[in-house]
Amino acid sequence: MLRKIRTILAGVFFVLITLLFLDFTGTLHHWLSWLAQIQFLPAVMALNVVVVVALLLLTLIFGRIYCSVICPLGVFQDILARFRRKKNKYSYSKEVRWLRYPMLVVFIIAAVAGIGSLFQLLAPYSAYGRIATMIFQPVWKLGNNVLAEIAARADSYAFYTVDTWLRSLPVFIIAAVTLVVLFVLAWRGGRTYCNTICPVGTILSFFARFSWLKIHFDEDKCKNCSMCSKNCKAACIDYKNHKVDYSRCVVCGNCIDSCKFGALRYDNARIHAKAKTSEESGSSVDTSKRSFLLASAMVAGAAMAQKKEKLMDGGLAELEDKVAPARQTPLTPPGSLSFDHFAQHCTGCQLCVSECPNEVLRPSSDLMHLMLPVMSYEHGHCRPECTRCSEVCPAGAIVKVDKDEKSSIQIGHAVWIKKNCVPITDEVECGNCARHCPTGAIEMVPLDEENEESPMVPAINEAACIGCGACEYVCPSRPFSAIYVEGHEVHKKI
Repeated sequence: MLRKIRTILAGVFFVLITLLFLDFTGTLHHWLSWLAQIQFLPAVMALNVVVVVALLLLTLIFGRIYCSVICPLGVFQDILARFRRKKNKYSYSKEVRWLRYPMLVVFIIAAVAGIGSLFQLLAPYSAYGRIATMIFQPVWKLGNNVLAEIAARADSYAFYTVDTWLRSLPVFIIAAVTLVVLFVLAWRGGRTYCNTICPVGTILSFFARFSWLKIHFDEDKCKNCSMCSKNCKAACIDYKNHKVDYSRCVVCGNCIDSCKFGALRYDNARIHAKAKTSEESGSSVDTSKRSFLLASAMVAGAAMAQKKEKLMDGGLAELEDKVAPARQTPLTPPGSLSFDHFAQHCTGCQLCVSECPNEVLRPSSDLMHLMLPVMSYEHGHCRPECTRCSEVCPAGAIVKVDKDEKSSIQIGHAVWIKKNCVPITDEVECGNCARHCPTGAIEMVPLDEENEESPMVPAINEAACIGCGACEYVCPSRPFSAIYVEGHEVHKKI
């Protein structure tokens, strides 16, 4: 019963959080963003005390069920482990202390020192977010586009095509390498990654040692058949000495399910001793209540935390991809307050990247902030009415803002590059930047006021510019725009 309950709940959590990353329509985040908010590290970074306390209490009562039910990377490892068809494929091994605890120390140092790339590389939720965003979502979009082509041939508009492009080659490589490492470790040893590398697993292991409910041996019934150890994906059951390493046990229930002699139980040792005494005296105990209690607690713990349209911005010609300008200060989303605040709180889960409807957000290529989402306007601009990234961020790196507030937040300002401007280079009229500026910060003025035939070029009112990038996106100059947005280290309201 324990294994079935755990498997069903883990499957539901995993499918829903994966759909949250895959969704490009902008609908699921209204219903599923809480799944990101109940992840351990994002809750810590957001100072979400309710969620952190709830997860720790859950661990103190039931053990590390967070790792086997709520954490998508933990459940993903179980899925990868199933590719190895061999039965009874695991065996007991001692805790790898020399790797496990130094990895936690390195993680803490990276967090304190502000080494975001290393911090995000080790964070489990962020690791799965990168895999889902950089690998799974493009495949999902390609499948959607195939369906859209088929539907179009049948004069149906049930599907619509979406752009699929590589947001960051370095981060894609990191995601692919992470996937390969996870597959090898899960295929060979089940939860090796969880119990040797993952910092969240190590942190929760300190609390799991004192959990109220644990896996126990009934030595009178045990026949030392080793089936429990051979089915323990955490390699934490020493059947010879009838001991379980509770710091590594993720309460998957495989051991109980595989034991043919009923020698393993999931309960509190003291209560079991009293129950055993009662049983010997003639009374019975309904053990099915424990499984019901576990299921209720898992669901309650989760409850506590509680048409993309093809962008057509006009212009004189079809807009093609362009090269990103070299910005002195990276652009970060409205609501991130400042670059430092964003870098300190972001876990690099890429959820905002996968949810951005205008293809503005992508992982940074800067080595020190390699997986930190930044903004660029080659594929779209930050529409003033869109606040989706602030709605889905689980770590507090992007503070939630409403549409009216966003329109007054200045994240940067536009800069004109005279040598790239088509009225000068091609001697044609343009004005795309002025026509599409949502705040009216750009107007066309004569390059030479004394010459009546002087070309009209943009003049920028930096005080009114919010840095949305509409001007940069619609600029027809290729490969570099004649106007681009330079970021501000600290955002301000105008």
